[in-house]
Amino acid sequence: MDRELKRRRDKPSARKVVRIPAGKKSVVLGVTGSIAAYKSAELASLLVKQGHEVFVVMTQDATEFISPLTLQTLSKNPVTTSFYDEKENWRPGHIDLADRANLLLIAPATAHVIAELAHGLAGHPLAAIALATRAPILLAPAMNGKMWQHHATQENVEKLKARGVEFIGPEEGMLACGYEGLGRLWKVNDIAFRAEFLLSRHDKLIA
Repeated sequence: MDRELKRRRDKPSARKVVRIPAGKKSVVLGVTGSIAAYKSAELASLLVKQGHEVFVVMTQDATEFISPLTLQTLSKNPVTTSFYDEKENWRPGHIDLADRANLLLIAPATAHVIAELAHGLAGHPLAAIALATRAPILLAPAMNGKMWQHHATQENVEKLKARGVEFIGPEEGMLACGYEGLGRLWKVNDIAFRAEFLLSRHDKLIA
């Protein structure tokens, strides 16, 4: 009896999930050439309010929809739009961001950038960061519904999912092109919530 009691007493207790207090994280926010690019301003602001350091990287097409100055002001950090923005530093800035990132979030993500990422292209800083980072990647697509449902786009999405890339959206609604259907950028608050989940997921240890 005493031996059985001692065995139970010495048995390890059940594992508990211990949450490490979340510190400031670095989020690289990619913005691509979609009419929904204007929503990246609200997203950048939300991420900053959540206590994270936000670095915005824009494609050239994205700068036609929203000013880099707007996102620089909201993120409180320089905005990268070209490899030529990096001349003043001996170390490539996109590699520095790729190493620093705790999360790469691309919102909105066009069909074009999804195809670039699926095929490992690196013709601009955002694509190069996606190729070089080892941080989680979250894509929030926004495009015409027919483009989203095209076999080529869906094949690219499946390729990226197989590599561990996560997607949020798109949702149904009235699109800028005049069509109504699947292709709208997911709600900004929900994108920020998912980003927070992915960041905090790495702060959990099994003890």
